[in-house]
Amino acid sequence: MNQALQEKIESEQYRKDNAKFGVGDSVKVHTKVVEGDKERIQIFSGVVIGKRGRGLNETFTVRRISYGEGVERIFPLHSPRVDKVEVERQGSVRRAKLTYLRKRLGKGATLVKEKAAKVAVAPKKA
Repeated sequence: MNQALQEKIESEQYRKDNAKFGVGDSVKVHTKVVEGDKERIQIFSGVVIGKRGRGLNETFTVRRISYGEGVERIFPLHSPRVDKVEVERQGSVRRAKLTYLRKRLGKGATLVKEKAAKVAVAPKKA
């Protein structure tokens, strides 16, 4: 009984416009910031270096280089403060966490291979 009630409450809190993105993608996260009595949208763009959790507790980490310094932010996926997540570029990676990007400097810190479109090639006839 308790579990069913908890799932019903959680289902109302889920994000309706669930953005499909993965680790290695370059994203723009639009967050709502409250300053006094005004509310505005602030954009944080960078590379997704990890995702964790499940359900309402799911979070993702975005890393970017700002003035030569690495900055990471952890966002709850289903938070009402996160307005939307835009995918700028899809990356092709082979691991679930990209923590090795923390050691890199310059362009190497943000460079993740872009996902290539699969093209069917007809075999050559001799």
